[in-house]
Amino acid sequence: MTNQRSTEQEKKMTLEEAGRKGGQATSKKHDKQFYEQIGRKGGKATAQKHSSEFYKEIGRKGGKATSEKYDKQFYEKIGRKGGEVRAGNRTNKV
Repeated sequence: MTNQRSTEQEKKMTLEEAGRKGGQATSKKHDKQFYEQIGRKGGKATAQKHSSEFYKEIGRKGGKATSEKYDKQFYEKIGRKGGEVRAGNRTNKV
């Protein structure tokens, strides 16, 4: 009986495995436009539920977490990339 019970437990998947399998199945069924559409709907619903203070707070938390994770060279690198893109955009428009 213990062998049968352990076999049944081995057949059960974790929430993580179930989520991954469900996500893979969903991604096979739907295209990029589907995900863009549900993302827009979610964004609108979130915007209706929360004030600008909510977005300020999550922005502050995200900025703090990023600053703790990366060093000065990271910010120099992304700043340089952004500057190059902006400069390229200006010359392309003229």
